[in-house]
Amino acid sequence: MEEDISQSLTPPVSPFAGESQCELTPALPPCFSCASDPGRDDTRPLSSEGYIGRGSLKRLLLRLAPAPADYEDDTVDIFGFPWVTETALVESTKLLFGLFRQKLLKLETLVQSSSHDFGQASSLHYEAEDLRQQCVLFLQYVKVFLYRYLEPTCSLEEGPCHPYVELEAQLPSALLEELFGVTLLIGRLKDLPANIQSALTIQHQGKLFPPSWHLLHLHLDIHWSVLEILHLLGQRMQGQVVYAHQFVNLTGENLTNNSLFEEHLCNLLSDLTGMAMGKYSKVRPTEALTSHHYYCTCTKELWILLIHLLEHRSKVLHTQSFWNYMNTLLQSLISGQPVAEQYGVLPTHCKDPLGFTWWLVTHLAELGQYSRNGKQLEDNWSFVCELLKSTCNPKSGLFTVPWLGVSGLGSVSRTPLALLDQARSCCSPSPLRSSGHTQLYRSANSFQIFLRVLALYLAQENAGGAPWRQIKGRVYSKFHQRRMQELSEAGLMNFLLLFVVVARQAELEDVAGRACELLGLLPPDSPPAQRSLVWKGQLALLLLFQERGLDVGAQASWLAASFSQTAREFYLKTTEPSRRLALWGPLGSYLEGVAEVFETSASLGLSEEKLLNEGFGLLLPACRQSELSSTLGFLQIVLRERVHQRNVQPGHSACPPGAWLPPPSASVGKDRHLAVAAALWAHFFPFLRSLRLSNTPPAQLADAAAGFTLLAFDLPSSAPQDLQPNPIQSIMQCFSWDDMLHPLLVTRYLPHLLQNSSGCGGSVSGSAQTLSVRAWFRCVLQQHIHKNPDGTDSRAGTEPQPRTLDIRPFIKRSYPKIRSHACTHWPGKSTFPYKYSLNTLSFCIFLSQAVGRVYSGLQVLSERSAMVTRALDYTGDIMKYIKHYLVNKSPQEGLLLAYWAVGYVVKHWSPLLATSKAQHLLFNIVNGLLLPNSLSGLDKALRDSLPLYLQGLSIATSMSQSQGAYLKKQLRDVISKYLDHFLPATPSVGAIANHPVLLAACEATPTPRGVALRRSILQVISENFLHFKGNAPPPRLVTVLAFLLELLRRNNDSDPALLTMPLPSLLRCLKLVNEPHVRRTSTEALQLVVERCSYLCLTVFCVFRSFVEENEGLYDRQVYSVLETIAVLDSHVVQVLIPVLSLSLRNTEHKRGLGKNTTLR
Repeated sequence: MEEDISQSLTPPVSPFAGESQCELTPALPPCFSCASDPGRDDTRPLSSEGYIGRGSLKRLLLRLAPAPADYEDDTVDIFGFPWVTETALVESTKLLFGLFRQKLLKLETLVQSSSHDFGQASSLHYEAEDLRQQCVLFLQYVKVFLYRYLEPTCSLEEGPCHPYVELEAQLPSALLEELFGVTLLIGRLKDLPANIQSALTIQHQGKLFPPSWHLLHLHLDIHWSVLEILHLLGQRMQGQVVYAHQFVNLTGENLTNNSLFEEHLCNLLSDLTGMAMGKYSKVRPTEALTSHHYYCTCTKELWILLIHLLEHRSKVLHTQSFWNYMNTLLQSLISGQPVAEQYGVLPTHCKDPLGFTWWLVTHLAELGQYSRNGKQLEDNWSFVCELLKSTCNPKSGLFTVPWLGVSGLGSVSRTPLALLDQARSCCSPSPLRSSGHTQLYRSANSFQIFLRVLALYLAQENAGGAPWRQIKGRVYSKFHQRRMQELSEAGLMNFLLLFVVVARQAELEDVAGRACELLGLLPPDSPPAQRSLVWKGQLALLLLFQERGLDVGAQASWLAASFSQTAREFYLKTTEPSRRLALWGPLGSYLEGVAEVFETSASLGLSEEKLLNEGFGLLLPACRQSELSSTLGFLQIVLRERVHQRNVQPGHSACPPGAWLPPPSASVGKDRHLAVAAALWAHFFPFLRSLRLSNTPPAQLADAAAGFTLLAFDLPSSAPQDLQPNPIQSIMQCFSWDDMLHPLLVTRYLPHLLQNSSGCGGSVSGSAQTLSVRAWFRCVLQQHIHKNPDGTDSRAGTEPQPRTLDIRPFIKRSYPKIRSHACTHWPGKSTFPYKYSLNTLSFCIFLSQAVGRVYSGLQVLSERSAMVTRALDYTGDIMKYIKHYLVNKSPQEGLLLAYWAVGYVVKHWSPLLATSKAQHLLFNIVNGLLLPNSLSGLDKALRDSLPLYLQGLSIATSMSQSQGAYLKKQLRDVISKYLDHFLPATPSVGAIANHPVLLAACEATPTPRGVALRRSILQVISENFLHFKGNAPPPRLVTVLAFLLELLRRNNDSDPALLTMPLPSLLRCLKLVNEPHVRRTSTEALQLVVERCSYLCLTVFCVFRSFVEENEGLYDRQVYSVLETIAVLDSHVVQVLIPVLSLSLRNTEHKRGLGKNTTLR
């Protein structure tokens, strides 16, 4: 960098800079911001600080100055240096972009090194904000420079020319190369680590943001600014193509401003579409119209910017429009073909490409109503968007506009309940002169009109008897084996609708029986789509039985047999993949229809359990991930409805609409619920139990397991024999207490039980409560165990879902005194902090503090012993839980979490860990975490958490009765190891001030525990770091003395026994070393010791007397030189030593036999 500055025509500090450097900095340019976006409400207006709100987009499209009022002075402050405004970018292109990359990398480093300490949140926010603002200011300067000072290049005149003219001619090419380098540095949005992408969904409650939020929004700023700068460059060059000459010469590949714009744009559109795809995977069908495709207003604004910029370029430069790009991208997604090369790679796990495309197009069309000023247009955009949404509304069916000619598509894909609703509409004519009545002949076809007339006739009072038999005969006679086999899908759909209408208006059981007979005439090898329709029709008839309170056993048995046969074919390994894919259509429709049956049932007392048959035992093992997700979702519906119906008292349950029979009695209802429960246990639970140890458990597995736990609480006798006699605890052992279970499974399972703590959560024993706390503690520690070094999950298709845990029920019942501690001692909280997020240390901090304080308050020996046992049960085999991090030294988040969590345990449980029952855990922690064979990769974790360990070990050392000496040795070994490891080779103020051993020993007011730790540290320093071998000083003497001085300076100790521990070593340094730094530091430390000790102190006197006597006759001059220094600091100390000095001098003279030594006297 220094070379670049020396060769530049721009001075590092301009001679024109005024007295006030702050005037060089222009106003903050526009940038992406959702800081004032509480809750990320999708409907709020765009940010006033954004590119649209500040008019940046409007100026770009109108070819106006990007910032007409900024950069008007002769100099501008960029990255902390003043530069000449008109020449800086030309002369120092590489230097400026190098500084830009440094700031960006510094922000990335800040993200990686940011701690969990909330006390540092403010400083981290402002540091990250400053780095981002510097980068955005630089990008704005580039835009302004291009607009004001860049002119189209022309051939240079023959002969020599000024160096600046040559640099100016090379600027477009150099700028293009630097922009290409920036795009390579930041990469694509889809490749950002998960911890940075998660900043899009931060639910911020204030104005302080983590560094990841600033880094993510800076990436958005850079992506947009690259396109904006390339567009400006093309404008200023008046259509000339700019080539990256150096890049072409090195690689042989062409790189132009147009190709870079195209490549970067396509990557950005692809990434934004991929992000929308990820959000769509979490959107429920009922929320599709209200859930937008962007996560916050920043990404919303980016979409709008791209729409306006591309439409403008399409009109002016005749390039592709925004919709041309999107059509190409979405067409490949729908067709399943690989996307065009320039778009990169789209995510391949879209669950519904067609539905996603309609959803995205619907919401993108809504963005068209925003003008380049960010205001909503007054034309018909809003009306068209609402019309499109209503057309795509799943409640009204897809494509139900009659003139489109495709209304039949909506009817083929209806669910059983939708088919029944259609039949009801045919049986309920619209009132005269209503819109439905007047538009009937325009909106309905002839068959639908026929059904309405037939239903109206059958509803008449005299329609029974002979008229009914006549109609029935005519309807039945129209269908026979050959006719049934000739029916198309549309014809079969009309057949089903006809029989549902007739069944609703006439004899249900007779019509349903005849429909089953006729459907049985269909060929056994009918296409899967036809089978799906048949099942939907049967389920619609079953819903009619249920509506009238009639037993559905016969219909359910027929359906169950057909379903089991199809599921068996789906299960067989000999079935072709294409055939299995086709079979999923009817199987999925069966799940959807049966779910509707259970959701609409009033009491589950009409033999609905027959729909849950052995076919599910074959279906579940054969399902792929998406299919398994649908099946487990169906299971959750059944379990939820069973619990809901069970909670409704039989004597008070409401009859369903149109029910003809009263609800079943209490005894019959219980038997029916037992039958449903038995079917669930038999056909679903074995498969769930087989998945519990999977490394990639589906998210719904925990939900379903929790449903079975509630089922065991409600009907314990229904559980299988291998779960008896305590089915609840057996299930909890399977899905939460086993240490082999995946953390995501446990942390999704336990909150279900805690939310229902009045139910099953209150029925388990105290030991079960303890085991549940241990399970959560394990999962907190192991939450990063499947993370790659870059923060991504190593298991494809798995998305960690952090959960919050209400620990009140388990902790309260497990040990009531912890509850009272939490209410009394939790700092800064007026109420008990019930919930803790999985991705924080709050749970570990609370548990360690609560247990430690409760233990310290116990006086009875038996209670203290019981508390030790309970505490060890809480933590379990903690070293086993974190072994993965220690062995692999990654991921870094896991190492940090492990060291922090165990550090809090050591600090707050130190009296507990000092007992003979818990000492083995303390020894394992010291040997495994603090004294490993190698410290590679552990610096960050140890530097942050070491003070916790040292403080805890010091307390345990003083309280241990059986292993006190061994613990003292361990403590000294740890202090010596890390005092040496983190001590710099040369004095560094920052390294010494933030040394973890120093931070552990510092306290504002001296306490006995702190004094004990400092005594150990001073002992280690004196014995290991200030020990002279003969006259040779120890290594790093200056640094060690600086550490000792800082230790004495930061603590106001006055105990002479403590302060005099380093005194002999300090005197030895002054005696033997003449190096100025050593003497100055030793003198300052000696001054602190002397000032804090009374000159009459016996301890101090003894040290000085020993110093004089030990060096008698050998280092006389050095001794007196040291005493002269001490006399300057405190003359009283030397005065007390005068008798000793006189005696020493006489002894020396006597030994030498040379008479009086006038020099020494």
